[in-house]
Amino acid sequence: MRVRSVLSVTVLFLFLQPAGAAAGEVRQSSAVITDVVEYQCTTTGATEKQNIKVKIEMTMPAAATTGEQLSIGWQGTYADGTGLKAPATGLTAGAGLYAYASISGLTGLTSATGVGTLDTVGADQVIPLPTAPVSLSTTSSNAGTATVRPAALNFGTAADAPSIKCAVQNQTALTTYPLTVTAADQTGTETETETETGTDTGTETDTGTEPEPETEPETGGNGKVRQTPSGPAATGGGGERGPDGRMFLLTGSLLILTATTGLLLRRRAWR
Repeated sequence: MRVRSVLSVTVLFLFLQPAGAAAGEVRQSSAVITDVVEYQCTTTGATEKQNIKVKIEMTMPAAATTGEQLSIGWQGTYADGTGLKAPATGLTAGAGLYAYASISGLTGLTSATGVGTLDTVGADQVIPLPTAPVSLSTTSSNAGTATVRPAALNFGTAADAPSIKCAVQNQTALTTYPLTVTAADQTGTETETETETGTDTGTETDTGTEPEPETEPETGGNGKVRQTPSGPAATGGGGERGPDGRMFLLTGSLLILTATTGLLLRRRAWR
């Protein structure tokens, strides 16, 4: 019978797994802690205190991210025959149970809180705890690992003005559970602009004009400066006077020769 029972449970477990999940790959979406918490409760207008025990089951989130609201499940039932009694005025409709969880280890994050709706309760009657789970919410700005424990319980019509306050008496004996908060994905946008501006202001101008040939002053024996042509192309052969001076000498010689010839002929005629 034991073998058949184990086999039946195994087959049922495999059948209930999500489609695509392989054998041995059990996906756990959250973790649950169960503790019996001892409370001492103080009622407004009453001197007598009440001691109760509440079995609390807390469900931790499988994942928590910075900047996003996280939720811790809370559900409680009275333990060891105890029960919290309503004040002499009772609890009117709309009153609620304010449950807290203490969180330590992360800067700026100290607690999570949630509210469960209660029915109308008469004077000195035991206050029924909500049967539906209560969601305790908070948001962390920092990433890291925190320690979570069950914390205070308050009852009343307003969170800041409860009729009954219940404080934990056995906090150090409670089970702690780590809450891991991971940093949200950050998309870095990096824009790199490279501007290269090249300015060439160099200007080259070609006028097409060749410089005049350089001349070298030459001083004659009389102290006057004479201009000497720079080369054969300018002198027609390299003389100092140039072609124009030779033409004058040749013409003058011809004129003298002609004049002399004429004089000789004329002299002979006179004779």
